[in-house]
Amino acid sequence: MKKYRKYLGLLVLVLLVAVIVTGCSSGGNPQKGIPPHGGIYGWVYTWIGIPLQNVMLKTANAIKGANGAGWAIVIITLVVRTILLPLMLVQQKKSVTQQEKMARLQPQMKLIQEGMKHKPMTPEQQMQLSKWQRELYQKNNVSLTGGIGCLPLLIQMPIMMGIYSAVAYSSVLREASFFGISLNSKSLVLAIIATVFAVIQGYISLIGIPKEQKKTMQSMMFMNPIMTLFFSLSFSGALALYWAAGNFVTIIQQILVTFVITPREKKRVAAEIKDHPIQTVVTKKDIDDLFNGAATDASSETRELHQDLRKRNQGKQQKRK
Repeated sequence: MKKYRKYLGLLVLVLLVAVIVTGCSSGGNPQKGIPPHGGIYGWVYTWIGIPLQNVMLKTANAIKGANGAGWAIVIITLVVRTILLPLMLVQQKKSVTQQEKMARLQPQMKLIQEGMKHKPMTPEQQMQLSKWQRELYQKNNVSLTGGIGCLPLLIQMPIMMGIYSAVAYSSVLREASFFGISLNSKSLVLAIIATVFAVIQGYISLIGIPKEQKKTMQSMMFMNPIMTLFFSLSFSGALALYWAAGNFVTIIQQILVTFVITPREKKRVAAEIKDHPIQTVVTKKDIDDLFNGAATDASSETRELHQDLRKRNQGKQQKRK
């Protein structure tokens, strides 16, 4: 489960694409200025797109000049990301805590992982290994879900859809530009800027990371810029500008995490472990005994587990008869 968690962001963005594409066919026609009606996309346009449209038009009029609408998108992005910043920093802090504790559990985790590769393996042995893994997390106060969450991205989804629809279904905003770049058409320049910001953020995130963890995180470092480039090129310049401004804020956020939050959290976790050392749940001898049969004789809990499994098997055989 853990290895798939890092792809949740990609899944959410794919769902965003599906919603936007579906919404474009729900009665809306940007070329004719006909807004969508009904369904999720119609609801988003009515309750988010139109208010954002009004904010963008008023901001553009206040700023004046050809770049007013673009600056309005930048301002909206900064406001949204500033509101989400505390939540995102809390999640980053939890993620650092998780990584630090997991690093100290690695010796025992490797024993369990090696045990999982043992062939042949009975159901009882597999269940015992899973039990040890759960106990290892529980007794050392490590969360099974980690500190990673998609809530900030989920909150931003309707905002992104609202900006897209606000520009697409406004006769004024459709003609707007930002330093000569159309907000209604796809923009390679803004896509590249957003991608460069994503690369910088990824590079900063790897500073001070141990080599073992860095190898795991490098895949995400490459994936995030690739996703940014793909989605920025898939939609209008307005969304590419939103991603570019958002990724700029993410760089500032990552600087805070890398140089302020991470060192503090590492010291706190080290002090916590000094007062409450990592508890040993499984040893090499336990693994060897499990597959040599000694653990079954020594552990009353394991014997109860065996008996329960036998009863289940007998019940299934009786049903078949």
